[in-house]
Amino acid sequence: MEGSIRTMANLDPVTFEALMNEYGQEVWNYAYSIVKNHSMADDITQDVFLQVFRHVVSFRNESSIKTWLLKITRNISYNYRKSAFIRKVFLVGNVSLRESSQSAEQTYLENEAANEVWIAVLKLPVKAREILILHGKYQLSISEIAVLLDISEGAVRSRLFAARKKMNVRLGEDYAYEPFRS
Repeated sequence: MEGSIRTMANLDPVTFEALMNEYGQEVWNYAYSIVKNHSMADDITQDVFLQVFRHVVSFRNESSIKTWLLKITRNISYNYRKSAFIRKVFLVGNVSLRESSQSAEQTYLENEAANEVWIAVLKLPVKAREILILHGKYQLSISEIAVLLDISEGAVRSRLFAARKKMNVRLGEDYAYEPFRS
């Protein structure tokens, strides 16, 4: 997938569909982590891929396709959050997770632990939440995060350290983060 878009000036329907299939869920998840609203994340995801379709020629190979898509997602998500109309229409509240009945006790306990961590992450301020998600979930390097957020690598490290510290306080020692890697 990466190679096929890197050499294209225009995006054909088959490649565009493959791009949406490969990265659509990650784009939606990242948008949701910023706006914390399902409907807004849906709209943002549509807007991201519409922008990609319209402006594929602006992809300059300075980063991976994934990083490029996440940067577009971030920009559109923050624009949605700033919109006065959106603030009036959507009152972003607490996230409620759907529980599903698991047959195995261990699976249930693992899911509960993961839910507890995600609830704590989603309660962090946006900058802290964003850094943790980009590094932990999307496995972006410090340098890729710096490019995506348009900040220095030192700022990324500082925010990541502060976010991890907040998580350690919220969750206690049971969930202490391992040292990060660049």
